[in-house]
Amino acid sequence: MSHSELATAPTPAPPSVWHMYRAMVGVGVFCGLLIVSVFQVTLPLIERNKAEALQKAIFQVLPNASTSTTFSFDVDGGFKLLEGDDVGQPLVYAGYDDAEQLVGLAVEAQGMGYQDVIALIYGYSFAEQAIIGIQVLESKETPGLGDKIETDPDFLENFQSLDVSVRGDGSALANSVVPVKHGEKTEPWEVDGITGATISSVAIANLLDRSAQYWVPRIRNNLRNFQGED
Repeated sequence: MSHSELATAPTPAPPSVWHMYRAMVGVGVFCGLLIVSVFQVTLPLIERNKAEALQKAIFQVLPNASTSTTFSFDVDGGFKLLEGDDVGQPLVYAGYDDAEQLVGLAVEAQGMGYQDVIALIYGYSFAEQAIIGIQVLESKETPGLGDKIETDPDFLENFQSLDVSVRGDGSALANSVVPVKHGEKTEPWEVDGITGATISSVAIANLLDRSAQYWVPRIRNNLRNFQGED
């Protein structure tokens, strides 16, 4: 082709903005539908796995229990067996031994750690009036430091029998759960901290105190609800 022919050749028309926009919208809609479809498919599996993990954790924090029953809490009516219309109500999990005797309750709690929210479940023993175990359900604490709240044996020893007994009138805990520096624990309601993970260990002590202050007096004052009494 000669230079004159090249000079007179028509310039290709630029792509239509409308076509580009329509293509982008189409891709966006497709991706959105794909994400929703995947979520809908995987949601039942996720929920089932969470329920199984929770059930396992209940028996870990209540080692003497062989069965558990879920109760919802109504501020005006105490505790009652979980029913379909109780969704959204605070829940606790009563543990019973082989003789169907009540041994304790498992209670979920959460609070801010160093990185993010820490969610856990703890076991409360009626006989000991103490927290007898904790299990972290969710944590994003720093690997190697903050995550010691899940693995450090000395720290976990705090919760083999952490005193949360109530006052004589049943209105509140006799003593607050308080964090102390590592090696300085002298009282059964104190939580011995973790060297190098102070913020995370203090967070655990504080969230257990807040939760126990709220739940333990109510649990003790409504004991009959868990024993099948009116």
